[in-house]
Amino acid sequence: MSNMEKHLFNLKFAAKDLQRNSKKCDKEEKAEKAKVKQAIQKGNMEAARIHAENAIRQKHQAINFLRMSARVDAVASRVQTAVTVNQVSKSMSGVVKSMDATLKSMNLEKISALMDKFESQFETLDVQTAQMEDTMGNTTTLTTPQVINTILQQPREAALLWLLLKAVSTPVVIQTLNF
Repeated sequence: MSNMEKHLFNLKFAAKDLQRNSKKCDKEEKAEKAKVKQAIQKGNMEAARIHAENAIRQKHQAINFLRMSARVDAVASRVQTAVTVNQVSKSMSGVVKSMDATLKSMNLEKISALMDKFESQFETLDVQTAQMEDTMGNTTTLTTPQVINTILQQPREAALLWLLLKAVSTPVVIQTLNF
């Protein structure tokens, strides 16, 4: 295993680790949201505010871990491409040397076999390069702001509806929230 392949393995491992940390933060965020709900139901607005701040912090941390994971994954894809190109370059070098020796002897069968091998390796390179480009394209896809805003609006609407329903059922909360 070459040095680059070791680095590639470490990068892929780091990306997976960052994804696991992101999922962990998502779970902790959900737990904090549940604590917010419990604190509001008990009427403890200060504790609810603290848990809400913790939930927000966990959400930001999860997003940061996920963003870093995507960046590390993109770097790993580029390193994978470099490793693949290096392997193909070595193979092509060997083919060229063999071709030189064959051309000196002018054996047409050997030349034909070497050319077939060269074309096969070149096709393999094309397939691997296409796969790498597809992977890199998938890891660096940008989402439109309109889609992001639509996704963000749904939880806001649900939270507002819940608060309004809660406010209607308990008049004391309306005075506390200064509606």
